[in-house]
Amino acid sequence: MKVIWTPEAEQDRIDIWDYIAADNLQAAASMDELFSDAVAKLAEYPMLGKQGKISATRELVPHENYRLVYEVNQEIVWILALVHVARMWPPVIN
Repeated sequence: MKVIWTPEAEQDRIDIWDYIAADNLQAAASMDELFSDAVAKLAEYPMLGKQGKISATRELVPHENYRLVYEVNQEIVWILALVHVARMWPPVIN
């Protein structure tokens, strides 16, 4: 399957990189590699994650602190968000 990161999910990944890299560049690289490995698994096994909190989504936890939110649509896995588990998910919209 093809995997596509949405712009929002790409920004989440960049934000996580920047936050971790500010203290430890090697840790940021290791975390990013975990994200890449998880997404590569989804390309092969798109139903690997559990049912998501938002209808029609699934969630995979590549690290105990991060949740990868995605949806499967035909032959594409759409990465929707990469969220720290301490953050409210799904976000509350006023």
